[in-house]
Amino acid sequence: MMSLTWPWVLWLAPLPLLALLRRSDKSTDPASALWVPQFKHWASLAAESARTKSHIRSGRFWLLFLTWLCLLVGLARPTWVGEPILLPQTGRDLLLAVDISGSMRVEDMVIANQQVRRIDAVRQIGADFIERREGDRVGLILFGSRAYMQSPLSFDRDTVKQFLSEAQIGFAGSETAIGDALGLAVKRLREKDDGDRVVILLTDGQDTASSVAPLDATALAANYGVKVYTIGIGADEMLVPGLFGSRRVNPSAELDEATLSSMAEATGGQYFRARSPEELMQIYRLLDALEPTQSDGATYRPEKSLLHWPIAIAWLLSALWVIRQLPIRSMLSRVSNAAD
Repeated sequence: MMSLTWPWVLWLAPLPLLALLRRSDKSTDPASALWVPQFKHWASLAAESARTKSHIRSGRFWLLFLTWLCLLVGLARPTWVGEPILLPQTGRDLLLAVDISGSMRVEDMVIANQQVRRIDAVRQIGADFIERREGDRVGLILFGSRAYMQSPLSFDRDTVKQFLSEAQIGFAGSETAIGDALGLAVKRLREKDDGDRVVILLTDGQDTASSVAPLDATALAANYGVKVYTIGIGADEMLVPGLFGSRRVNPSAELDEATLSSMAEATGGQYFRARSPEELMQIYRLLDALEPTQSDGATYRPEKSLLHWPIAIAWLLSALWVIRQLPIRSMLSRVSNAAD
């Protein structure tokens, strides 16, 4: 809808009409004749009144009057106000640190009765979790032998989901750098002075490549008030075919649950164990409850100035008035006479 910043300016619209009417009233006032008793001057005043009425009825007057109205509308500052838009909340910064080392290709997850890799379950279920984090700034860290920031903190959840879905196993190396991943997360989060700062770190192994020990990175996180939730993913057993039939093995034998649990406890978070996609989904639901999003947000209406429209119309009307003032007929007549 359209609104005016200074609508009271439009009260000046009748000013030209009042000026002409006032001029006409003075011309017909009998008292004014006492000051000029000459008959010729009295007749001139009556003629002036007639000319005033003629001006009001003339097209030139209304052309100027419309120009005046357009200038007033422009002075009132017309603005188009759009529909209300919900502003995202700025209360929580949440970083997902996801392991993409070589062991994440182990097919011990079952989705729709099919064996899938760990990374595939993390992609699918993690995307749903990111989608529910409306109002939070969400970022993504991927780590293997080294850790890197794949997506910085942002309200753009679709982009973060896309980066997670495109994560490739082994892209950051085949080993696991848990301490470096947490250290990178703390480095990015410590720059944020306001709001809650949360890291959700998911891995299926133990630290084998970090330059910073996981517990040292944990102490740094606790110092900056960063809460860490850790998730250990991987089934407890799976069948592996062999020469003499299938045998049962523990695909999560390398998972360092003690360190992951200590990291979470030292920062006020929790450690979770995800042996299946269903458990991972329940963990993310529990994280939604532990770190709820803020639903009540502020709104704003986008505004667009319409000032240029009345000003442009006033300029066109003024140009038209100038053109009407030119003695075009006389000029054409002179040109025609000169041609003859």
